[in-house]
Amino acid sequence: MTTGSPRSTHGRWIHAPRANVHATMRLFCLPFAGGGASAYRTWTTELAPQIEVCPVQLPGREERFNEPAHTDLRALASMVITQLQPYFDKPYALFGHSMGALLSYEVSRQLEAQGAPMPVRTLLSAYVPPHRPSRWSPIHHLPDDAFLDEIRQLEGTPAAVLQHEELMQFLMPTLRADFEACETYNSGQWSPLSCPLTIYGGLDDGEVSEEELAAWQVHTSSDFRLRMYAGNHFYLHTAREALLADIRHTLLG
Repeated sequence: MTTGSPRSTHGRWIHAPRANVHATMRLFCLPFAGGGASAYRTWTTELAPQIEVCPVQLPGREERFNEPAHTDLRALASMVITQLQPYFDKPYALFGHSMGALLSYEVSRQLEAQGAPMPVRTLLSAYVPPHRPSRWSPIHHLPDDAFLDEIRQLEGTPAAVLQHEELMQFLMPTLRADFEACETYNSGQWSPLSCPLTIYGGLDDGEVSEEELAAWQVHTSSDFRLRMYAGNHFYLHTAREALLADIRHTLLG
């Protein structure tokens, strides 16, 4: 990428330490509820030199903490697409974990509807497909104490974050907005995506089961793969090397 590239005007949204002019494709990574681009920081050097890892920084987190997080997932997906489009000069893939998986799916749907360049593959991690009813009641509207109790039970937020009271109070508006975005999302009528899907999950994830993850297969008319790893909802940290090896093999062959 040369001087005057889209990175100069889209730096708030796309995080990468430097442009990788030798990469043959890009991988855009979308975060879990309350998470930010830093969750994928090590991927930029650990994945493969042929893949330019581009973590997406959503409003309301990390250095964008003073921007309100969005509660409408469809609208957020549309905003993400606007920021990603200048980067479609190379083949690309999407990866999203938990809330990021649902957002990646909606981004893929909107891209298909627009006739835009599609991902070579969409990689979705640890989230129930939108056509399946959730086993959990909505929690985004609960009082703070009750909301935090539910967050702990869902295993959807790292324990180290939950144990930090001041940090949790700081993150609460973004977490609440993220849960609202997911809990109020309605995909409406849908057709299978034309791009291949790879679904990842943790074998000990109490939030989403292997059977629920397998149900994503109806959302693609192309190749479908399901990969499970030892670990809970945040298996992507404890099984990082194995996950990255599979992503590397999946995208590069």
